[in-house]
Amino acid sequence: MSVEEAKKRAAEESSKLVKDGMVLGLGSGSTVAKLIDILAQKLGTELTELYVIPTSYDTEFLARQAGFKVVSLEDHLPELAIDGADEVDREFNLIKGGGGCHTREKVVDYSSQELVIIVDYTKLVEKIGLNKPIPVEVLPFALRPVRKKLSEYGKVVLRYSSKGKLGPVVTDNGNFILDLYYGKEVENAESLEISIKAIPGVVETGLFSGKKVKKVIVGYPDKAQILSK
Repeated sequence: MSVEEAKKRAAEESSKLVKDGMVLGLGSGSTVAKLIDILAQKLGTELTELYVIPTSYDTEFLARQAGFKVVSLEDHLPELAIDGADEVDREFNLIKGGGGCHTREKVVDYSSQELVIIVDYTKLVEKIGLNKPIPVEVLPFALRPVRKKLSEYGKVVLRYSSKGKLGPVVTDNGNFILDLYYGKEVENAESLEISIKAIPGVVETGLFSGKKVKKVIVGYPDKAQILSK
C-alpha cells in the first residue's frame, strides 16, 4: 500500500499545476490514472472545463469517463503534459513504455510547452538502464533486421502479453515492441536515443532524454518531493 499511497501523493501534487480551461497532455499508466481520478473530483468546482490529449486508448477511455473534453494534436498543442515513467534519473532522463504507449507519449510530451513527470519513489534511480529494459517500437515488417541490429547494444526480447493473449504485444499503432536489456547504466541518454531511433524500421524508443523535462514529482507514502532543473 505504501507504493500506491506514494503514487497518489505525486498525482495530488501534480494536479495543482492543472488550470481551468487548460489543454493538458495526459500520459499513461497507474500514476496518471490516479491523477485522472483526482482531476475528475475537481470537475464542476475548481475546474469547469478541461481539454485533454490522451497518449493511449486506455487514457482516452478514462478521460472520457471522467467527463474531460478529449481533443487531438490537430486541434491544439498541450500547454502542459503530465506523464509517468518506468525509471527516471537525477538528470531527468527517462525510460518509458512498460505499457507500450511510449511513441504516442513522446509525441505529446515533446510537443507540450511544459513536461512534468510523476513517479513513486521506487522509480527514482541514479542512472537509468541498469534495471529496466528500453522498449523499442518496431514495424512488424522490419522485426528481424531491427532485432539483429539492436542486439549489438544488449539482450533483445520480443514482448508478449502476460494476460493470456496469443502472439506478441501489438501497440495502439499496430506495431511490435522489442525490449532492449541494456544491462548497464546509460551515460548519454540523448546519444543512445538518437542511435536507436536511426535504425531503419524503428518507430520510436522508450528513452526520453532529460532536456525536455522541467519537473519531476516524486511521491513518497507521506509526502511529494518536487525536483526542478
